[in-house]
Amino acid sequence: MGDEHRNGAFEPSSGRGRWRRLERWLIILVALHSTAVGIGALIATEWGVRFAGWERAVPLFFPRQVGVFHVVVASAYLIEYFRYGGVIVVLTTKAIAVAFLVAMMAVDSTPWVVPLSAAGDGLMVLAIFAVHRMAAEDGAT
Repeated sequence: MGDEHRNGAFEPSSGRGRWRRLERWLIILVALHSTAVGIGALIATEWGVRFAGWERAVPLFFPRQVGVFHVVVASAYLIEYFRYGGVIVVLTTKAIAVAFLVAMMAVDSTPWVVPLSAAGDGLMVLAIFAVHRMAAEDGAT
């Protein structure tokens, strides 16, 4: 067995490693969300644009580029976390997204999906930041 098992990280009664496990699943879920949004933007581009509240997007190249971008950043979240244990890429990406979305709400009329996306991304940033801090403290004890 690995060191994590010997030091109690997987013993339910000890609680040790609980935050690290939660962090791992949070990163996976955020990456899956980004991947789903990305694939949706790639394969259901026109429907997605209309569902989100816009009448149309021409050319469709740009909404599809959004799809590719989401898949790329989802991959980066997973690579950084599982290779280095970091969350800087996901926190930075989501924070920039929130800033952009809020700025767009301030300067333009936006459909329902924009404030919802800003709120969702903001909650993801807060959750990942808080859980990452707790996981770091959990590992230090």
